[in-house]
Amino acid sequence: MNECYGKKFILNGELQPVGMFDNSLIYEGDSVYEVLRMIKGAPIFFPDHMERLVTSVRLQKKEFLANVPTLRKDIISLIRSDKKRETNLKIVFNYNNGATNYIVYFIEPIYPSETQYQKGVKGILFNAERKDPESKVINHKLRSSIYHKLILESGYEAILVNENNLITEGSRSNIFFLKDETIITAPDNVILSGITRKYILEICTENKIKVKFACVNAGEIKDYEAVFMTGTSPMVLPFYCIDNNFFNVKLPMIDRLRNLYLKKAEESISLFRS
Repeated sequence: MNECYGKKFILNGELQPVGMFDNSLIYEGDSVYEVLRMIKGAPIFFPDHMERLVTSVRLQKKEFLANVPTLRKDIISLIRSDKKRETNLKIVFNYNNGATNYIVYFIEPIYPSETQYQKGVKGILFNAERKDPESKVINHKLRSSIYHKLILESGYEAILVNENNLITEGSRSNIFFLKDETIITAPDNVILSGITRKYILEICTENKIKVKFACVNAGEIKDYEAVFMTGTSPMVLPFYCIDNNFFNVKLPMIDRLRNLYLKKAEESISLFRS
C-alpha cells in the first residue's frame, strides 16, 4: 500500500507525481522523520517540529539532508500543488547503504471522532521501551508488533511499560495521568517528548495546574481518576479504559486543556504564514 496520500510529493526538493512514490524510500535503511498536523492548509508548530528533526538527526549521527528554509519552501510548494487543508504531513530523511534521500508528503490522517473525544478510547499495556527515546526514528519491528496486538485487542493506543513495570509513553503519543487535580507524566529523559506534550505542559504552567514528573507503575493505574494521551493526530484524547481498568472521561480539565491547545495551534498557523 502506497503511504503517500495525495497527488504529489517532494523528493530531494523536486515535486513528483504520486505514481513515482516508492515506499522503499521510507522503510529500507534508516529513517529519521517528523509528522506535522495541518489545519486550515498550514502546518502547526512548524519551528518545534524542525527543532526536533534537527535533534533526532544529530543524535543519530546522520547528515542533515535539507535545511529548515528549504523544507518550509518544499511544504508550501506541496500544499499549493494539492490544496489539502486538514491532513498530516510527513518529512523523512532516509539513509540506505550510502544513498540519501529526503521526502516530504501527505499521509492519510486517522483523527479521533467527536464521539471518541467525548467517550474516550481503549488503551492496552505493552511491554517495550524505545531504544533511543529522544530520537524520532522508524522502528519497523516494534511498530509491527504493536499494530498486531492493537488489532487483536481492539485497542486505539498501546502504552509502553519498561522492564521495571513503569509506564513511559504511548507507541505514538505521550501519556498523562490525573489525580487530585494534579497531572502526572513521565520525565523528559525517558520519553520522546512530543510537541503537543510541550504545549500542554506550557498551558499547565500558565494556568497554575500542578504537574508531577514521574513514571506511573503499571500495577497502580487503577488508582488514578483519568488518563489521557497527547499527540499530533489525537491532540488531547482521554482513555475510558486501559486493559481492564476504567477511568473518568468527563473531568472538565481534559476538555479545557484541549481547547487551550487548539488556541495555541491557531496562533502557530499565523506564524508559519508570516
